[in-house]
Amino acid sequence: MAIWNSRFKKSLAESALKFSSSIDLDGRLYNEDIDGSIAHIKMLSKAKVISKDDEKKIVHALEEIRKEISEGKLKLTWDKEDIHTAIEERLTEKIGETGKRLHTARSRNDQIALDEKLYLRKEIDKLIKLISSFQKVLLKKAEEHKLTIVPGYTHLQRAQPILFAHHLLAYIEMLQRDKERFCDLLKRVNKSPLGAAAFAGTSIQIDRNFTAKILKMDSIIENSIDAVSDRDTLIEFIAACSIVMMHLSRLSEELILWSSQEFSFVVFDDEYATGSSLMPQKKNPDFAELIRSKTGRVYGSLIGLLTVMKALPLAYNRDMQEDKFHLFNAIDTTKDCLKIITELFIHTSFNKNRFEEELKGDLSLATDLVDYLVKKDVPFRKAHHIVGKIVEKCVENNIKLHQLELKDYKKFSRKFENDIYNLFDPLISISNKKSAGSTSPIEVEKQIKKWKNIL
Repeated sequence: MAIWNSRFKKSLAESALKFSSSIDLDGRLYNEDIDGSIAHIKMLSKAKVISKDDEKKIVHALEEIRKEISEGKLKLTWDKEDIHTAIEERLTEKIGETGKRLHTARSRNDQIALDEKLYLRKEIDKLIKLISSFQKVLLKKAEEHKLTIVPGYTHLQRAQPILFAHHLLAYIEMLQRDKERFCDLLKRVNKSPLGAAAFAGTSIQIDRNFTAKILKMDSIIENSIDAVSDRDTLIEFIAACSIVMMHLSRLSEELILWSSQEFSFVVFDDEYATGSSLMPQKKNPDFAELIRSKTGRVYGSLIGLLTVMKALPLAYNRDMQEDKFHLFNAIDTTKDCLKIITELFIHTSFNKNRFEEELKGDLSLATDLVDYLVKKDVPFRKAHHIVGKIVEKCVENNIKLHQLELKDYKKFSRKFENDIYNLFDPLISISNKKSAGSTSPIEVEKQIKKWKNIL
């Protein structure tokens, strides 16, 4: 008999029970469910709602049930409806009538809200650690490539030469914001809904703050309606996962481009690449492509849960059972992608000398010519126009900037002197950057030291 059907003459039809059963999803929350039940029963004992003897029996039996589930001795089958029912039924089997006291002064509504918050707290900690591990790998690669010169891009067109380390450090910054989002979210996750009961509270004298303290939560959610009807923290969590995935997808896209023959900058280890069933020469960046694709899964979870919640009147509605599908999908996908991209980067090599010669005199150094004229008191907009005409001439004659003679430069501006030819070395261009956080070796070294201290 279901724990809720006291007023019903018939049990649920098998098809209806199968359709509504959530244990295939919420079974993952058995540890959190038991932790919440133990805190609740200790509070009931403290409040003298149940006896100390009953508290000991129930807590002992719950710990046994935890072990039974973890060892696979207690099967979480669909006929149990949900994890709360499965645990409570097993508790009653083990200790009889005493087990029926467990659900005093609570509902499955506040119970599942608590389980999800306890679960989120653990998963946030795991995600922060995974992000930190990936940041450390990126930092190690940045150290290895402190003087590796690559073209930087805007609009996927060559813009200016930069240090590859500087490019990698940008992703470390992004990932740090991801961690900060999760840390900030913890402030809202770490509030207990337990004791809100179905939605209106309870007439039994309970101590909600006591259960929150046992569960190491910062406080309670004050409004009992909000406590059971809110899924903001889940939505916020999946949104944070979506941003992580967006960052991983952008990096994956770059790895895919860099591994192409046209770029010839990245080489994946054979253990992290695949071939073609038809073309024997192929070495495909499948794992970066899969990360790029799986980003859509997490975006889908965010939109999915927002859609579940968008039209629900207060308080709890059964629609909210679907939240776990989206939550677990986002958690699993984000964690899997963080793990594999970390491994992928460890086993990826970058061609240090790929662009060094190619960028000498490249048109991507044109901005250095503009700055040269500005330093000689030419107004910026005029300098920009002069250099634009120089670029136009180079394009027409299929030559690089350093291949244009000084007499030709002087036709555009008398301010040009022989020292302009020093500008056409990409490393000099990079080193000349003076602003804080720029791509210059001095600034990149500062950033690397900063991240070493942080990580």
